[in-house]
Amino acid sequence: MARSPVVGIGFMLLAVTVMFPTMNASVKYLAAEGYPYGQIVWARYFGHLVFMIVAFMPMHGWGLFRTEKPVSQGIRSFLLFACTALYFYAIQFVDLTVAASISFTSPILVTALSVPFLGEKVGFRRWMAVIVGFAGAMIIIRPGGTAFHWAILLIVANTVSYAFYQLLTRKLASNDNPETTITLTAVFGAIVSSFFLIYGVEMPRNGLHWLMFIGLGALGGFGHYMVVKAFQYTEASVVAPFSYGQLVGATFFSFVLFDTFPDKWVWIGAAIVVASGLYIASREQKRR
Repeated sequence: MARSPVVGIGFMLLAVTVMFPTMNASVKYLAAEGYPYGQIVWARYFGHLVFMIVAFMPMHGWGLFRTEKPVSQGIRSFLLFACTALYFYAIQFVDLTVAASISFTSPILVTALSVPFLGEKVGFRRWMAVIVGFAGAMIIIRPGGTAFHWAILLIVANTVSYAFYQLLTRKLASNDNPETTITLTAVFGAIVSSFFLIYGVEMPRNGLHWLMFIGLGALGGFGHYMVVKAFQYTEASVVAPFSYGQLVGATFFSFVLFDTFPDKWVWIGAAIVVASGLYIASREQKRR
């Protein structure tokens, strides 16, 4: 595959500024409409699986489900499912912009964890950026303050799970193709989330709700697929900074659908976290 930074950046921007924010806003909207949480999670993964089979099975056949690393794929799928379950539950109570800002600490956490788990060397400057980034996260979270909500801790747990998910994805990148990886993730999520349906199911009440439920799987599945494709077209250090574009989509939906806008401390903390992440990406690019 020919390398093309422009194409890679395009894939990343489409995923993080359109697909992921739209999915998260749909989740928050459907939860506010009273639909069971378990049904929402199930719709996201079952739809994901259906769309992946339709899109990729004609090309790969049953080989779509074959993997060289079944245990690693299972762990990776569990981590992403945990991320989804934690995040979907939390955004029922937490503003989308706040949730997105906290999740931006994931690349910073990956840098810190790459030392013990991948054996990478992190210099003094990048360690300082990690510390500053976590300080920015504390400004957003403000533990003990009036703006703090217990569900923010679920976003933090989601971020930790996603960091481990990214580390494992790096290790699997050379073993399985992205179509197999994305599909196996959907298989795991669809099976596990099916047990959530025992807590209640409600048929969508109108066309918009049907569209949102169907869209959850397409947005989540193809969104993650586009992120994988972005990393195929160019280096991680080139496309990773554009993941912060999710803040634009999250702010837009928060204001338009839920009439909320983050206060100045969220913006200050987010700016610190983003600046730290961009600096880390820059240092990694220079190191390579």
